[in-house]
Amino acid sequence: MIGCHIGRMFQVTVAGGSYQEGLTAVVQGCPPGMVLTEQEIYGDLLLRKPGADELSSPRKEPDLPVIYTGLNAADTVENAGNKGHTNGTPLTILIPNLDRHFIHIKQYQDTNRTPRPGHASYASFVKYGPDDDAIGAGIFSGRYTSTIVAAGYVAKKVLKAFGIEVFSFIKEMAGVRCPDMDSAAIFEYTNRYKQMRHDLDPFYQEIFVKGRLTPDMRFLEKMAVLAQVENEIDDIRAKTPKMTAKEVLQKYHVHPVVDCPDIEAAEAMLAACNKITRTGDSSGGIVEVRVTGAPAGLGEPVFDKLDAELGRMLGIGAVKGVEVGAGFAVKDMTGYQDNDQMHSENAKVVFDSNNAGGITGGLTTGQDIIVRLAVKPTPTIDKPQHTIDKYTLKNTDLAAITRRDPTIVGRIWPVAENYTAMVILDHLLAHLGYQQMKAKFSR
Repeated sequence: MIGCHIGRMFQVTVAGGSYQEGLTAVVQGCPPGMVLTEQEIYGDLLLRKPGADELSSPRKEPDLPVIYTGLNAADTVENAGNKGHTNGTPLTILIPNLDRHFIHIKQYQDTNRTPRPGHASYASFVKYGPDDDAIGAGIFSGRYTSTIVAAGYVAKKVLKAFGIEVFSFIKEMAGVRCPDMDSAAIFEYTNRYKQMRHDLDPFYQEIFVKGRLTPDMRFLEKMAVLAQVENEIDDIRAKTPKMTAKEVLQKYHVHPVVDCPDIEAAEAMLAACNKITRTGDSSGGIVEVRVTGAPAGLGEPVFDKLDAELGRMLGIGAVKGVEVGAGFAVKDMTGYQDNDQMHSENAKVVFDSNNAGGITGGLTTGQDIIVRLAVKPTPTIDKPQHTIDKYTLKNTDLAAITRRDPTIVGRIWPVAENYTAMVILDHLLAHLGYQQMKAKFSR
């Protein structure tokens, strides 16, 4: 299998499957000297994991990461103080599957003859044959996106050191759209929303805040803890801090479920989604990612344009469209309406609009980068559907499936955010090198 690798300067290779032993992200291009912990990475993974709220699948994977390579296991010389720092070698992050029980495997074995409409089930069987990893859809499952979140967190941390922030939110869900807002307000909201999720996640509190898993442990000690956690998942989940929606709003000033910076719109999204879910069906929506602080000139021409690279987020499962800036709306504009006119203020270039989404000619303009992803409805639904027996090609029906995500939108935004960070960092590393060489020969 190829296709599980991305990047030139910041490279990421992912592996694993939904019901294999786990998943892996191998990161190359991470600079040395950076402090990195499993707790930090899990802080982003918990935003994507299943079973977190009423809009996600009931699967109970905690998505607890283990850093396997890439960090100094001890001070390189006595009292150097660089234990736990990245050392410039490939960083390997493991995400073991813990909610992987035979009862669930058997459910897939009983239904794997009949491909699920909307899934990769049929196409992957044709490509890989009877040995296709069809238990839980393998690498075609949404679980593989945990590797993107893990690797992307590393990229976000590096970008932050350069004053670049990457954040995302739900722009539209089940037909309800968030009104336009400025980046500063969205950034503040998303940070509060993430803090709320950290505070109310039982695994974050039980495993990391209470110190059951620490950077000082060796790999085998960490795995022993995860073996214990596998048998305690329900008990730990039962410790979820209890807060009402009103209490969440009062303390964090965010919606308790939907990462949308307009709380009225978030509540309307939840209601609309739940209305569709009660019929056994599912809903889709739009995720928006913003990048602030990126320097002008980031990107490359022709095949490696930055907007083209961001378009690779079509590789995220369930994403069926990517637009930058005004996107498809440009078809209804005139050139005068679409062009982002500019003027100078205090020796700085200021744009009058941002229909280009911060990218022209494949290069950044210094404005906020704005990208939107169209997310399709969850294909696994609680309704019978027509399908075939993939071995005999006889027509048959697929029974309704209840273990599912009512919508995937709420789990895509962390993936899109961190995928974007990987792309931006890859280009930033090349950009910084290019600027250094340019300066060497400038007169």
